[in-house]
Amino acid sequence: MTATNAQITQALAMALAAIDELKGEAVNTFDVTELTTITDYMVICSGQSARHVKSIANHVVEQAKKAQLQPRVEGLEEAEWVLIDLNGVIVHVLQPTARAYYQIEKLWDIDPGAAASRHSN
Repeated sequence: MTATNAQITQALAMALAAIDELKGEAVNTFDVTELTTITDYMVICSGQSARHVKSIANHVVEQAKKAQLQPRVEGLEEAEWVLIDLNGVIVHVLQPTARAYYQIEKLWDIDPGAAASRHSN
């Protein structure tokens, strides 16, 4: 089932509020609608430790369930990098070392016009 724009906007606002409530750090939001078909938004944030990452991720999941969403979660046990799929919004919660190592922001911080021109040659 595909989410509507209103549902996606609501999921994004809910995720950002949940992250903020538990003091998620260095929060970046990317509108990736022009870059991929897997989601509309990517949210990336850090937690200070495995316990903090797990707490943030659990809070996002709890709030999503309260909002009648069915989140899919990966990586919660290890809590190094937790991915939460909210059907239109994907939330990444990482420990600082994992975030620095994988640098996933670089995958999505691309000008869509520049990406299109590179692929059209």
